[in-house]
Amino acid sequence: MKIHFYLRYRTQLGESFSILLSDGRKIPLEYLSEEFWHVSAEVNPKADPQLGYYYIFLNTDGEPKYETDPGRLLFIGDMKTGEIAVFDYFNPVGAIENVFATQPFKEIFLKEKDHPIARFSSKYTHIFRIRAPLLRADEAPCLLGHGKALHNWDSEAPILLFKNGPWWEARLDLSKENLPLGYKYGVWNTRTLKFEGFEEGSNRLLITPHHGGAGGGEVLTIHHDNYARFSFHAWKGAGVAIPVFSLRSHKSWGIGEFADMHPLVDWAKSVGLKLIQLLPINDTTASHTWTDSYPYSAVSAFALHPIFLNVEQLAGKKYASVLKPYLNKQKELNALDAVDYEAVLQTKWDIIRHLYDLQKADWLKDPAWLEYYESQRHWLAPYAAFCWLRDMNGTADFTLWSSHKKYKAADIEKLLSPKNKYYDQIAIHLFVQWHLHLQLKAATDYAHANGIAVKGDIPIGIYRYSCDAWIEPELYNMDKQAGAPPDDFAEKGQNWGFPTYNWERMKRDGFRWWRQRFGQMRLYFDAFRIDHILGFFRIWSIPLDAVEGILGQFVPAIPVTEQEFHDAGIGFNHSRLCTPYITERVLWETFGEDEVPYVREQFLEKKQNSHQYALKAGFDTQRKVESWYNGQVPNERNARLRDGLYGLISNVLLFQEEKGKYHFRFGIEKTTSFQHLPDEVKESLKALYVNYFYRRQDDFWQKEAMEKLPELKRSTNMLICGEDLGMVPHCVPDVMKELGILSLEIQRMPKAVGATFFHPKDAPYLAVVTPSTHDMSTLRGWWEENRDLSQRFFNEILGYEGKAPWFCEPWVNRAIIAQHFHSPAMWAIFQLQDLLGSDEKLRRENPHDERINIPANPKHYWRYRMHLTLEDLIEAEKFNADIRKLVLESGRN
Repeated sequence: MKIHFYLRYRTQLGESFSILLSDGRKIPLEYLSEEFWHVSAEVNPKADPQLGYYYIFLNTDGEPKYETDPGRLLFIGDMKTGEIAVFDYFNPVGAIENVFATQPFKEIFLKEKDHPIARFSSKYTHIFRIRAPLLRADEAPCLLGHGKALHNWDSEAPILLFKNGPWWEARLDLSKENLPLGYKYGVWNTRTLKFEGFEEGSNRLLITPHHGGAGGGEVLTIHHDNYARFSFHAWKGAGVAIPVFSLRSHKSWGIGEFADMHPLVDWAKSVGLKLIQLLPINDTTASHTWTDSYPYSAVSAFALHPIFLNVEQLAGKKYASVLKPYLNKQKELNALDAVDYEAVLQTKWDIIRHLYDLQKADWLKDPAWLEYYESQRHWLAPYAAFCWLRDMNGTADFTLWSSHKKYKAADIEKLLSPKNKYYDQIAIHLFVQWHLHLQLKAATDYAHANGIAVKGDIPIGIYRYSCDAWIEPELYNMDKQAGAPPDDFAEKGQNWGFPTYNWERMKRDGFRWWRQRFGQMRLYFDAFRIDHILGFFRIWSIPLDAVEGILGQFVPAIPVTEQEFHDAGIGFNHSRLCTPYITERVLWETFGEDEVPYVREQFLEKKQNSHQYALKAGFDTQRKVESWYNGQVPNERNARLRDGLYGLISNVLLFQEEKGKYHFRFGIEKTTSFQHLPDEVKESLKALYVNYFYRRQDDFWQKEAMEKLPELKRSTNMLICGEDLGMVPHCVPDVMKELGILSLEIQRMPKAVGATFFHPKDAPYLAVVTPSTHDMSTLRGWWEENRDLSQRFFNEILGYEGKAPWFCEPWVNRAIIAQHFHSPAMWAIFQLQDLLGSDEKLRRENPHDERINIPANPKHYWRYRMHLTLEDLIEAEKFNADIRKLVLESGRN
């Protein structure tokens, strides 16, 4: 059989197309006309009865751009013709309509009901196919056009299309028509039996294929007309964001659990919300202390956190008596205002160990468990062994273990043998993961059954001493630390401690680790947030010997050469630009008069032939200073000395990559090293600095992102949202738009240069708007932080005259969230605290107790809990009616 492919696309000089067939062939298309690209291919219907394909666009630089899965499938084994002509449109990834083909829409919001069986004529020469995801339940697409077979544009008797897989389809015999013919799709109301109107734009054109066979039955012609051009009211939804650990119910054990998602779903459904957004839920157990409460530092990118296991469900009626000795402890923990992480975890593990002994015999024979284990073995087996080795050695730092420092699959198989005397201590982690899976799956299935999607969160990094790093350290740059440059929230930058990704190595196996990660997330989630999506363009990489993020640099980045400094008239003094600038004046400004003699004697040495100082070898990195401080009596003086020494070490202007290539330290104008330069040097240096950070990298970073993000997006059908906050390169919005990734828009973090606030009414459609995130204060807390800002916001954004209230009163809070509900953005998602802030009776007394995280504090204790139970929330009739009203008025239903 011969298939002729015609692609409608107007290209520019130097652009081209290829087609990738499901039989593995990749064939370049030939330019046919201004309107079409074309290629013919011989296929064997007996060998490949179903043929799928998609097009690859090549720009003038030869860079490929792929389609989102176009859903084109030719059942050539059933076709009696020997020749097929297919007319297609290119389906760019970023087309808005493609969002409605993602998992939450396909499986929940726009899930299709059963359609009548298609009634097709046995004789046909042409097949017409379109997609129309936003039609109402009583609407169907129809087809009209020139000629008798197309009903001569008679809108009272159009040709109805029938659902056939992902397409709406009509099959017509046009053998007696003279081509070309104009045609269009329209909407037919199946309830009123009335024509509702044509699609927008000019007529589509039915032409004779250039290879001949003009419609006389010799060639079957298929038109994949992509999306119908129907005007539609943009679909909009609203959601709530809350960490699982923050949920509180009457049955909780001092922390939110997967089982608590059931009443959360009930509440969300009752007020018209469509989505629940969670923080990461992976196991973070590294030390069994409260420092493991940080949800972005998982010991496994796949394993779920045991702390979210509901022990009552685990016990069931058969073993309910096991819980009786712990019920008083449950009441005690559940009465706390905040999570007591260590007490909750210890209590649950005591119960789990008891139940494991009682249930293990039946569990190990459960066919469902055995099937799950085989499908997830690639991470489950090493994870269970890792947990046992961590506990046996008293540390997650596998470099310090007495054995198994390096992962070997054969050794893990031995450890997981039932003959191993430690088998139960290892297998208990498999047991826990199985029941966590069952409980989370039940919760998300319940959400789906109630029309609610669940959105997860993918951290940008992995814990340095995680199971993932133990298994495949080559996937990560273990000699680097990921973080973020300084901003208004963290003036010294952020150091997350994670190793950075070795993207070159990951690319070699087609980003296998990421594909596996997305596959595991898809078991539960319909959408996910990419934490710090900017890391896919460039990551803030910090040396291991640094404590503060200020000593990082963007990687990859185009360096500044020595020659550029000479060309700018600055010259190049390596010692002055690349080593800490320490003078008497700097010491006085940093430590004060009384401490300078001690600092000079204890930590510094004089540079030869200079009035400057250098740090002694024992204190010349921040890690060395940190080690010194940890050996001192903790007091204010030693803390000031430590911070002052950190400041001296970071008082540099450039970091050397290799001889002749350099990178600017971020925020050089704030350093005394810069401030003590002559004015003319400062001016020239600042010009190079601005060029380095804000101009020269943009195209380079765009190419970096386009090597990763398209591949990752193609590997999943979940809806992808990016957290694109911070120092955002100019190329980021274009890349996200091209890939159909939703942006994040926050009122107090405008992306426009020079703006103080962002107004939700200005949000793009493919976006999430929110008043606050877990990394910032809630609305009420923010209102009290800066009187001048809240006054400006009150006048400029809310549009009220006069003085702003000193506190964010309920009516003010409601006015702010109402702006977000009425935004044109696809999603308006609110922290539960911000919704509750609109109700005088339900809101928490102290808004500062509602904050989840403080990014500037790397040792923050993540322990926020709702102050009322989910059962109480469901019964709050006045509040719930007000949220329902906002949902309805804003069209987010």
